[in-house]
Amino acid sequence: MAVQILLNLMTAFLWMMLIGDGSGSSFVIGYLLGSGILMVLHKFLPEPLYFNRVWSIVKLLALFLRELVLSSFAVIRQILRPRLTVRPGIFAYETALRSDFEVTLLSCLICLTPGTLTLEVSGSGRTLYIHAMDIEDAGQLSRQIEGTFEKAIMEVTRL
Repeated sequence: MAVQILLNLMTAFLWMMLIGDGSGSSFVIGYLLGSGILMVLHKFLPEPLYFNRVWSIVKLLALFLRELVLSSFAVIRQILRPRLTVRPGIFAYETALRSDFEVTLLSCLICLTPGTLTLEVSGSGRTLYIHAMDIEDAGQLSRQIEGTFEKAIMEVTRL
């Protein structure tokens, strides 16, 4: 992936030098030209095109921002109620993620989302102990984490 990005950037700068224009629009045109060259030559590259991974990262970031906003409103709603109706709890979450990076990323995303906190990761790295501010059903919360963050992390790391 890094080689492809470097080739694309080198093509953009080469285009800027050939044209003799150092403007941003010239760089964008060169970058798009380099992207086209990579698409044509992708069969000769050992890895898949990096565009798919970049798109997956953008989707993960958008998913996190959506969850951040939704959970922030849920926490604010709980705070502004005259009577607290929260049911805090701790539950164990079995993850399908394999690498330390994937588990750490999931743990960080959970911690950064208001209302949830990763307390500990088991020695095997397969179980996360999560505290939730309002936990009605641990199974439902586990399925939500699996269907959102875990799926998006796998899409980024396992292309």
